[in-house]
Amino acid sequence: MLANGDTFRAGANEQLQKHADNLEKKLISHEQGSDPTAVIYDAVEYAKANDVDVVLGDTAGRLHTNDGLMDQLEKIDRNIDPDMTLFVDEAVAGQDAVNRAREFNEAAAIDGAVLTKADADPQGGAAISVAHVTGKPILFLGTGQDYDDLEAFEPEEIVDRLFD
Repeated sequence: MLANGDTFRAGANEQLQKHADNLEKKLISHEQGSDPTAVIYDAVEYAKANDVDVVLGDTAGRLHTNDGLMDQLEKIDRNIDPDMTLFVDEAVAGQDAVNRAREFNEAAAIDGAVLTKADADPQGGAAISVAHVTGKPILFLGTGQDYDDLEAFEPEEIVDRLFD
């Protein structure tokens, strides 16, 4: 099931509801401006009561330069204690992705990363740097616009590309 912890951005509920509908998954959301920790907490409680094994808490829209939004990530991490926290960013964002990864990891102790738009970054430099600054693995690369366009990250392939 999905939980919309992106309560900051206008239209986030509608956007995530569309994805939930496409995937035939339940979505828990609150009004824009609500406490994202409360949304994710409600989703986890719903999941426990309804034998749902996985809750994807979406906290998109967090800018590492916005202290209030980063404080919310810390609160989610502290109060929900998720089994896994993933950092998701665009591979083509370069040094900005690296800076965001470092800040996110400090706020919410990530377990790994997913880099989208990897098909537009053949050298994979952001992947190496994100893994280095966080000390956590890159788990998947997004290579397209469809739900199935995720590939397991293969570090050897990135190294081979760098030395070709």
